[in-house]
Amino acid sequence: MKKAIVSVSNKEKLAPFIKELVELGFAIYSTGGTLKYLKDNNIKAKSIKTLTQFPEILDGRVKTLHPHIHAGILADKSNEKHLKTCDEHNIQLVDLVVVNLYPFEKTIAKESTSELEAIEQIDIGGPTLIRAAAKNFNSTAVVVNTSHYKKVISELKNKQSELSLDTRKELAIEAFHHIAKYDIAIANYFQSLRSPNQNGETLPFLIQPTLEKMNDLRYGENPHQKAALYKVANSKHDMLKQLHGKELSYNNFLDIEAAVNIVNDFELPGAAVIKHTNPCGAAIGEDLVTAYTRAHDADSQSAFGSIVGLNRGVDTKTAEKLSKTFIEVIVAPSFDDEALTILRKKANLRLIQSRKIREKDQKLSIKHIGDFFLVQTEDDALVSNGQLTCVTKTKPNKKQLNDLIFAFSLVKFVKSNAILIAVEGQTLGIGAGQMSRVDSVEIALKKAGKKAKGAVLASDAFFPFKDSIECCADYGISAIIQPGGSKRDQESIECCDKHNIAMLFTGSRHFKH
Repeated sequence: MKKAIVSVSNKEKLAPFIKELVELGFAIYSTGGTLKYLKDNNIKAKSIKTLTQFPEILDGRVKTLHPHIHAGILADKSNEKHLKTCDEHNIQLVDLVVVNLYPFEKTIAKESTSELEAIEQIDIGGPTLIRAAAKNFNSTAVVVNTSHYKKVISELKNKQSELSLDTRKELAIEAFHHIAKYDIAIANYFQSLRSPNQNGETLPFLIQPTLEKMNDLRYGENPHQKAALYKVANSKHDMLKQLHGKELSYNNFLDIEAAVNIVNDFELPGAAVIKHTNPCGAAIGEDLVTAYTRAHDADSQSAFGSIVGLNRGVDTKTAEKLSKTFIEVIVAPSFDDEALTILRKKANLRLIQSRKIREKDQKLSIKHIGDFFLVQTEDDALVSNGQLTCVTKTKPNKKQLNDLIFAFSLVKFVKSNAILIAVEGQTLGIGAGQMSRVDSVEIALKKAGKKAKGAVLASDAFFPFKDSIECCADYGISAIIQPGGSKRDQESIECCDKHNIAMLFTGSRHFKH
């Protein structure tokens, strides 16, 4: 008679699966709660104690950690020596292991969970059973996923209660992934409890994210590139929820991240219009429709086919305004019913309900370069009045100071070299990603045009030459904010003084590569 060990936390679909195994001639051995569940469902099963001749001890911490269990799982059935040893010690051979683990991830997802409660959800016997069966896939099958129950039964019925080697190998691969993911979740949990600077570490010594594939994408950045969307396993929240429209593309996701990160920095109702991860317009307003209108009007030509990010729920008035422009994606915290009715009239428009892309405890930015990863903390530095140093004879007034802080808070979201011109909470012109800073300045000024007169300008890094200041003077820029730190700072300061332009240094750079 074939033998199966069954010990599961997730009992979904279990009863019909085990009934089928019994009908196929399997003897079922089980533990604790699983054994009770099977008997309550009138399924014939024996206690694991009948194999071990030893009771469960230490409040259930030790149930299956016994040589009579693991020798039965690990014995190579093609090895006469193994079979003889098992026979000598009266060890029963195990053909199938059906195990899934204590719900550690579900337990720690609850904010009220204590460290001691988390510890008791660390499964020891389960991973050991899984690993042993997976190692010995040539002789033993292991099932950790309830979705495979039907497939296993079907194959057992068609092949005289045997599973093919290919099936056993595939089940083993999934089993190794299952316990690896489980162990990583435990390690990451205890890592998260540590003080960030414990042992002098600013960044963790070891980072082990487990990524689960959510779905394939039509293509990557370009049609000839394959792409898929993955999420960090056991993440507590759904980042995005699609309410309408075509499936999101690879580039859509990148633009959505840029949009959400920008508008979440605004305290007032705010909007950002994104093209190729850069804002072509961003603004705040007394209400959402005003903020969006100002963001769109900042560069209405570039706004065609854009991604729009909003930091308030979309109401009817805002929806009506949004519906008048060709937009690829709208991402916002919520949409009221009337707004959805209006916007869903556009079949291809994607409507995305979002939360913050990163929670407060997710402060690492990771970039992949070949076999290496670059890891850094997020650029979440904000500038305040107390950090600013006016280095020119001309001082900014209160209105200019507010505009300068607004502009500098936005320029960090623009690809370097980055220049941003703004006035009264609205961008007027943005120069992004140029190899020369003066080129970025000229692009931003050209975008702003006559509106640049009296406006302020922010730069993500210092000006290496005074040529950028001369351009600003030609367009009537009234004040500039920049990090400072160039060997030629004095040249730029003197040029500002010559043209009565106020200049503030922040001391903080905001490159975005």
